[in-house]
Amino acid sequence: MMLASEAAGNGQAVALLTILISAALTDNILLTRFLGMCPFLSVSRHMKSAAGLGLAVVFVTTFTCGINAALYRHGILALGLPKSLQLILFIVVIAAFVQLMEMLIERVSVALYYSLGIFLPLITVNCAILGTSLFMVTEGLGIVEAFVFGFGSGTGWMLAIVLMAGIRERLRTARIPAGLQGPGITLIITGIMALAFIGFSGLIK
Repeated sequence: MMLASEAAGNGQAVALLTILISAALTDNILLTRFLGMCPFLSVSRHMKSAAGLGLAVVFVTTFTCGINAALYRHGILALGLPKSLQLILFIVVIAAFVQLMEMLIERVSVALYYSLGIFLPLITVNCAILGTSLFMVTEGLGIVEAFVFGFGSGTGWMLAIVLMAGIRERLRTARIPAGLQGPGITLIITGIMALAFIGFSGLIK
């Protein structure tokens, strides 16, 4: 019995690790699904603001995805409610968490709060946040799996924006042709990063 329970526990741990790696790398919400591009391109000019927004996205995606999974399973499915209500429910949960995150950041770091500017409250309508919860439903994940999936998706988004911020800070001292400066070189780098992340697609089958 103990061997069977240990094997089951190991199997569950491997499954959760697979979900985490898949969400962060092979199915990166930003670079393979191209969700959340607007704040990614706008806030990735400075490392501090990029890291701050990335951590905020990790927090929001982790908890909203897990809570939405619980509400979807024990609310909409258990009560036989129309599945069309899931979108409204998910948005309400996301909006509540973003409001909480905004108040926490303002209290902890006023400088970071103002550096993020309008993009902090706009996390509410960040399609990467909502997309994570919707993908959780289509994948049929459980509550624990949804928390891991949300954490992996947020981590993947943060990894992408931090990498971009590091590259863009280095580009300030680089000689870039006039026609490629600004959005041009940023989109080219985004495409190259997307190709690199797509290279992880054979890591998990």
